[in-house]
Amino acid sequence: MPYGIGHNLPDGPVRVTVKLFNKVAAETGVGAGEMRLELEPGSTIADVVAKLGIPLNEVFLVLLNGRDVTPTLRGPLNVDEFLEDGDVIAFSGPVPYSAGYGAPVV
Repeated sequence: MPYGIGHNLPDGPVRVTVKLFNKVAAETGVGAGEMRLELEPGSTIADVVAKLGIPLNEVFLVLLNGRDVTPTLRGPLNVDEFLEDGDVIAFSGPVPYSAGYGAPVV
């Protein structure tokens, strides 16, 4: 029975793994490391941000399955990406020697 694009069932949960790094982990109070969340079908990265209380002004990089979904340096973050069951989302603040600290990226 076809369900459309993607591999989520229309009424099944979306289970994702979330990784928080450096300042983002500290700001949420959740701590660094990996956690698993169960979300409603049709959930987006914005839903993860809201659920964990991630301060977007501290986020420098968002990776979805290892792919950078951050459109530009210091630009608005793309939190509208829909999530699929099994996705891995990583949030990071600026890291030393990156443009987030004002240093050129080599």
